[in-house]
Amino acid sequence: MQYNKLVRDKIPQKIEDKGERVTYHTATDTEYWLKLKEKLLEEILEFNQAENAEELADILEVIEAIVEYKKFDPKIVADLKKLKAETNGKFKDKIILDEA
Repeated sequence: MQYNKLVRDKIPQKIEDKGERVTYHTATDTEYWLKLKEKLLEEILEFNQAENAEELADILEVIEAIVEYKKFDPKIVADLKKLKAETNGKFKDKIILDEA
């Protein structure tokens, strides 16, 4: 079966441990960035279907990989999140904007 998708680091070994043949390569920076974005969308779609903590954890893992790859300072990201919450609020009040 062909995949051409980003997988967690230990997946090739797990497949080999089951006696299956596996081929893989290390992505270039350009390919990695593309595949990270694809993986984020994939995990979001999986969360939309399953709506469980495991799929949410997968989303967070991809987000952490994006933060690391793009060399975003986690403190700055957290500060921006806090600033947006202070200026625009959060999503706690369940507000649906119907028209503006």
